[in-house]
Amino acid sequence: MTDVLTPEQRRRCMSRIQARDTKPEMVVRSLTHSMGYRYRLHDAKLPGKPDLVFPKSQKVIFVHGCFWHRHRCRLGRPLPATNPEFWQEKFESNKKCDRKVVAKLKLAGWCVLVVWECQVRDPHLVRDRIRAFLEAGNPVRGT
Repeated sequence: MTDVLTPEQRRRCMSRIQARDTKPEMVVRSLTHSMGYRYRLHDAKLPGKPDLVFPKSQKVIFVHGCFWHRHRCRLGRPLPATNPEFWQEKFESNKKCDRKVVAKLKLAGWCVLVVWECQVRDPHLVRDRIRAFLEAGNPVRGT
């Protein structure tokens, strides 16, 4: 199957994909802030530059897009018809990188929560997950 867009149109379209300040991330940030939690954003000193960083409790939250990080929901399943080999390799690389980042953070004593794009559609679920995550003790540090 050929691409319906010209290479220039495709490049422009792909260049607009955001890595930060996405709608799902903004929802998670707003919910977390409304619960009274304060955090840092995208700390470059940490592996993977987590979306929300809680330094005192050594906890981080990633907000992953279902498509790019291959969640098992309906949003994460489609494979682009154009150049499927490239996309399959790209998605596998993304998942491998995610696993490495989480492993590095845990090894350094950080607790990690991943909130998926599809979960953000239910703010009550996200709020409960975030609260449970942030209020739980850090098993690595024993608090």
